Amino acid sequence: MADSFPEKDHANCAPAASRAAAARFAALSHPARIEILRHLGASNSCCCREVVDHLDLAQSTVSQHLKILVEAGLVRFEPDRQRSRYQLDHAALADVSASLAALVNSCCR
Repeated sequence: MADSFPEKDHANCAPAASRAAAARFAALSHPARIEILRHLGASNSCCCREVVDHLDLAQSTVSQHLKILVEAGLVRFEPDRQRSRYQLDHAALADVSASLAALVNSCCR
């Protein structure tokens, strides 16, 4: 009979900075979200409809991807009457880049 070991929640063992980096890396793990970031990076801000038109995905799918990016802190959300606006958070992406560079440097010296 196999021994049963309790599941350990490794996310709660990691420092807050590592958890934040992991959440942002997870948000970047879908190709559609990468394309959304590229589209937002090419414009000052845009509404969900503009992203839908660019990606040719369902509005509900784009909305869900935008929600994940906003929750990860990579995209800023601004309500604007009938059309909410989304904007790339350049500082947050710079932090992701720095976190990844630090990880690579610490593992591959």
